[in-house]
Amino acid sequence: MANKFPSLSVLRAFEATARHLSFTRAAVELHLTQTAISHRIKELENLLGIQLFNRLKTSITLTERGRAYLEGIRPALSQIAVATNNSSQHHENKLTITCQIAFAIKCLMPALADFHRRHPEIELRINPTFVSYDSHPQDFDIAIWHGMNDWPKWDAQQILSEESFPVCSPQLLAQGPPLRSPADLVKHTIVRTVSPLIADEWSAWLQLANAADVIFKREMSCSSLFLSTAAALHGLGVGMGRTSLSRDDLAAGRLVEPFRIRLPSESSYYVLNQAEKSELPKVKLFKAWVLDYFNGPGAASLTQDASL
Repeated sequence: MANKFPSLSVLRAFEATARHLSFTRAAVELHLTQTAISHRIKELENLLGIQLFNRLKTSITLTERGRAYLEGIRPALSQIAVATNNSSQHHENKLTITCQIAFAIKCLMPALADFHRRHPEIELRINPTFVSYDSHPQDFDIAIWHGMNDWPKWDAQQILSEESFPVCSPQLLAQGPPLRSPADLVKHTIVRTVSPLIADEWSAWLQLANAADVIFKREMSCSSLFLSTAAALHGLGVGMGRTSLSRDDLAAGRLVEPFRIRLPSESSYYVLNQAEKSELPKVKLFKAWVLDYFNGPGAASLTQDASL
């Protein structure tokens, strides 16, 4: 069996590719070339005698046997990562955070200067989440995820409650067809988010706006909320904004809210961690800070700015 054991570098290449469903993203994460990733995947397929991925023209998907193999090796890789991290020098001051890239850029990064000022001894590592939370390897200390708190095995606390509402660029509003009522949306391109992490709330918003019979004629789909927001910012269509992510762009005039109709979202952002990490000093420090920053006395101004 010894000659059938794949190298750790090959397994890491497979796990990263399966998580991102992209040779390119896996190569960036592992600091390798795309060719090197492809070679390692092929090496593993030859060793196992199975096909791990369906290679399509513009994308890849896991085969059934590839998915089964991934589920088999992922716990072991996670245990290796945790053991290595716990054994490394000064690991107690290194905090790994995973979150959606939209939240990281729009909310977390601007706030982290305050965390650094308060806790300069903590070294941060930020990893974006691209795929469903269930398939994410558990090699992090803290996660900031969006959902309905349906993570029973995690120690989770709500950061932000949210509202969803249409947004667009001021140029589109000034130069395009008027947006006086929700019925006018049929004259515009609608930007939808098609993501395993974020629900598209256009249908629910139309119900709230008494416009359930409106049928969009032109749509643009984006695979992440970050891309959907960028599309709206650049005048490509009307997107669905969220209180936390649209706040700064609305305040700066980069986005406008054509209707004063907001949908209270059933989902919101949560900070969470595995239960066994709840008592780690670095985890307790970060959770206390993030809850105070987004829910404390200064948080009221964040919500007020979003409605300007």
